[in-house]
Amino acid sequence: MAETGQEGEEVSSTEALRRRLRSLYFGSDPRAIAFQFAMMMVDIAIIVFFLMGPYLRAGHAYVLVDYVVAAIIAFEIVARILVAPTLRYWLTRPMTWIDLFILATLLFPNQLANFAFLRALRIWAISQSRLFTLVLKRRGYGDYEETIQACINFLIFLFLVTGFVYSTFFYGENIIGFVDALYFTVATVTTTGFGDITLPGTLGKLTSIVTMIIGISLFVRLAQTIVRPHKVAFACPQCGLKRHDADAVHCKACGHVLNIPDEGT
Repeated sequence: MAETGQEGEEVSSTEALRRRLRSLYFGSDPRAIAFQFAMMMVDIAIIVFFLMGPYLRAGHAYVLVDYVVAAIIAFEIVARILVAPTLRYWLTRPMTWIDLFILATLLFPNQLANFAFLRALRIWAISQSRLFTLVLKRRGYGDYEETIQACINFLIFLFLVTGFVYSTFFYGENIIGFVDALYFTVATVTTTGFGDITLPGTLGKLTSIVTMIIGISLFVRLAQTIVRPHKVAFACPQCGLKRHDADAVHCKACGHVLNIPDEGT
């Protein structure tokens, strides 16, 4: 009976921890917002560490910081497991596998050095967070969320390709190699093609092809969000069309009279 009671207490404690974590991760009260903001700041610090990796790798403290970051990510993985409705839901989330890969590269930096470029995907995790959207809206940039997201996607792609090119073709050349990889990526994405830096072999050619195809697509998408007329997010009560001109009086799809709130009032 005592064991049953102890087991019941353990289950109860686990459930209480889950509820507490869920309230912190998904809540909107000041304590939850503060927790989410702190986690976002930690993510930003981790991203800076990742991007500065080629410059800091020669230092003696690099490995220590590497394992500290691994401990933080491991803690977040455990917390995400607890707040997930089911284990299956947790396993189907893209960020779950990204975090697991990142954790593996941190725990085994020498063996998995070629996969370190995946760490740049932490930027995408921040851009997908609810707090990020909330901050944009509070700062008055909610209507530009699509443009900001396009910028972030383009930057993530640049860092991913740069990291892959550096780890595959320039690893070991430290700062010079990383700058060369970034220079090659930007020149390829913009289709400038100076030709002073080229990747050798079949893998190099395939990397260049994929970079040009995906990169120019993201670049065009970014240009479209910047150049096209600004629209506001307001669902039409009649047909449900979600985006309209800021000064629209009638819905373009069904002609229903709109009453779009003016943020300046």
